[in-house]
Amino acid sequence: MGLMLFPDDDNAAGPDVSWSYTGFSMFRQWLAQTEGCTLAQMDGFGGDRQWSSVSTTLAPLLNHPDDEGHLTPAQCAAILPRLEEILSQRHPGDSDPVLRRRIEDVSELVAVLRSCVDQDVVLIFG
Repeated sequence: MGLMLFPDDDNAAGPDVSWSYTGFSMFRQWLAQTEGCTLAQMDGFGGDRQWSSVSTTLAPLLNHPDDEGHLTPAQCAAILPRLEEILSQRHPGDSDPVLRRRIEDVSELVAVLRSCVDQDVVLIFG
């Protein structure tokens, strides 16, 4: 069993991105590190640091229940530029397989978020 993020557009052939729960946890930890924070220190992840103290447009994604709820099209639009910036800073020839996997995940997530924004539909966590 795992987690899938997809546009709420009734298009079964549309873009989606999926992880195991462990894989999504590792992905979020990596994203948080790129934003200068450690998830384990954050409220909701075992720590007491409040999300309001973190300055990142990725906060709605990082601080979201794993398998329920959604992000609005506006939240998706706000998250997209930072994820695209992360993609532009990475080189496809990097030999680290973990980093390559994270970049692939970001790339897939960007496609899903772009679909949500273009269609003005929510991103479903399911």
